[in-house]
Amino acid sequence: MIAFYFAGIRISDIVKLKWSDFKDNRLFYVMSKNKKPLSLKVPDKATAILDLYKEDSILNNGYVFPFLQNVDYKNAEEIFVKTRNATKLFNKYLKQIASICSIEKNLSNHIARHSFGNIAGDKIHPIMLQKLYRHSDLKTTLNYQANFIHREADDALDSVIDF
Repeated sequence: MIAFYFAGIRISDIVKLKWSDFKDNRLFYVMSKNKKPLSLKVPDKATAILDLYKEDSILNNGYVFPFLQNVDYKNAEEIFVKTRNATKLFNKYLKQIASICSIEKNLSNHIARHSFGNIAGDKIHPIMLQKLYRHSDLKTTLNYQANFIHREADDALDSVIDF
């Protein structure tokens, strides 16, 4: 849910979040994939989840979530391996949840990104979505959103059928 509340932030970036990344009710982080900095307001729903982890901030070595609590922050390979292992674990749990809920769609961590895009639909201007997604090229955002925006096609179809 944290990934969704922060506009589909990648799970590898979620795992690496530190409490020091939060200031004045904002998340400041640099996306691992393209090294782009971003600042996002912390939604109230995200705050409710984050509050559940606050008391363990010292135990977790300053990380929000416990997956990197014992990692040597100078050891990039160790961080990579533990992040990858956390991602695999999340995917495993999502598949179990899907099975229990009779969801046939292949759930994965990346689905939060798609869920945000689907709900954003045509409600958010593509340039703002580009910023939220941290895409370098607007074409990438437009191609991405094309999978979710159906209203115009539905309206066009209705205009012919409902004459």
